[in-house]
Amino acid sequence: MRHNKKKHTLGREKAHREAMMRNLSDSLLVHGSVVTTLAKAKALRTVVEPLITKAKKGDINARRLIIKKLYTDEAVNKIMNDIAPKYKDRKGGYTRIIKLGRRSNDKAEMAKIELV
Repeated sequence: MRHNKKKHTLGREKAHREAMMRNLSDSLLVHGSVVTTLAKAKALRTVVEPLITKAKKGDINARRLIIKKLYTDEAVNKIMNDIAPKYKDRKGGYTRIIKLGRRSNDKAEMAKIELV
């Protein structure tokens, strides 16, 4: 039974899902916002917000934990040097999801996820 075993599988295998979340996380942190499906945006929020919370500590251990989760050095430097100090006094809720309506070809619910 799957009692209290919540995760966003997104219809993908584990390796594909983790790679997709890493790519979306890099794009969100570098560019500030990403347009994607609503399900992916909700799953991405659960990945990015703990990274920002870790980055707020600012020590070398936090940097190493973030390097494990992100692909590019540009994203790591941006989260450590720019994003984390901006949210120093904020307890959580670093992202905002804005619904954009449905995509024209397959009617998937689209959303824009951005840093607050």
